[in-house]
Amino acid sequence: MTGAASGPGPRPAADSSERTPAGTLEARPSSVVTIALSTAAARLWAVAARWPWWVQVVMIYAAARLVSACIFMSAALHQGVNPWFPAKPDYWHFINIWDARWYGEVIANGYPSTLPVDEAGNVQENAWAFYPLFPLLGRTVSAATGIIPAVSLTLIAMLAGLGASLVIYALFRHRAAHVPALWAVALFACFPVSPILQVPYAESLNLLLLASALLLVLRRQYLAAIPVAVLMCLSRPTGVPFAAMAGILFLYRLWEAWRGGRQQAAAGLQPGTPAHSPRELWSLAGLTAAVGAAALLWPAIAWAATGDMEAYTKTETVWRGHDLVPFKPWFDTGVLLFGPVLGLAAPFVFVAVFALFMLSRPVLQLGVELRLWCACYMGYLVVFLHPQTSTFRMLLPLFPLALGAALVSRSRAYRGAVLAMFVLLQIVWVVWLWAWAELPGGGDYPP
Repeated sequence: MTGAASGPGPRPAADSSERTPAGTLEARPSSVVTIALSTAAARLWAVAARWPWWVQVVMIYAAARLVSACIFMSAALHQGVNPWFPAKPDYWHFINIWDARWYGEVIANGYPSTLPVDEAGNVQENAWAFYPLFPLLGRTVSAATGIIPAVSLTLIAMLAGLGASLVIYALFRHRAAHVPALWAVALFACFPVSPILQVPYAESLNLLLLASALLLVLRRQYLAAIPVAVLMCLSRPTGVPFAAMAGILFLYRLWEAWRGGRQQAAAGLQPGTPAHSPRELWSLAGLTAAVGAAALLWPAIAWAATGDMEAYTKTETVWRGHDLVPFKPWFDTGVLLFGPVLGLAAPFVFVAVFALFMLSRPVLQLGVELRLWCACYMGYLVVFLHPQTSTFRMLLPLFPLALGAALVSRSRAYRGAVLAMFVLLQIVWVVWLWAWAELPGGGDYPP
């Protein structure tokens, strides 16, 4: 007698049209697109890796500025009534606002010979707060080409930002291999406030000169760095921290040379070549003195032109609403944000966290000069800056820390995630601070 098996056994095979081969996935449209994009990206990466380094940097900077331009144009579509132009402006009108109007004012009318004051005698906002090199270049380009100042300033900013990216890569190559240096340039080009590199602001020009001066310092070409640093002092107020960095570096190199000589003498060896030769030490001392004097050049020019010794500082403090008192604004802001107890502790916590960050392994790889610059610049901000929304923009001179961020991990996923986060924060910065939205009490937060 025959019949169906009553025990366990192989299941009948399904129809071949319903089967999926083992180890494979169904070909869904989304997975096909993902695979195609991944393949295209891998091929593009392989092709780009064979380009010269400067072409790679140019492509990174151009792509970053295109992304920022798209963010600007999207934000402009939602721009409402504002002090400068009708709602929903085009890209060119949208980027020529805020301080860009002051640089245009300098080109058109120069600097006032008398500080403007209100009925109570208080100094009002005026052009002396804006350093002269950027508008001078804009006026020169406009006169030579016939283009309007707004366009000339925008072109200068864009090209200076590109030049800064190239110099920053060369600077980073002194401390890292090609790939992390390139990633660090990408982080710089996509930093949350990096859209400022393509608007008529002096940040791009200042970063180009600052990076060039730091590169010359790393190469020990101290005398060659002097004219670059002097021009830097006429683009934005970065002369004081740079002079402090050069002075401390001189003392460190002097101590280093003295210590090396003592160790050699104790070992009974003939004196060898010190880390820095006497000529290099004298050159570094000359750089310190020259930049220290150049840092005071613009306030001295304002004094000579207006007859008021405090013309520059009075103008600068107009935007903060009170006189300059070192350190105090940080405690005031801390109290405002965190209350009377935690607010007083907040500046100390901030400094402590920054110090620990500067002692971290990735940042230590930056070397003495770049770490010293970052420390001196942050110290300058803590002493003189009134922390506000413009503070984000003023963090750009800390660009050497981008290399530290790239050196945290070799993982492309990590570096790509940081890059994506920076792009998203660009949207936040443009929509929150660049676009105008009147506050209940009038005005708006400056970018």
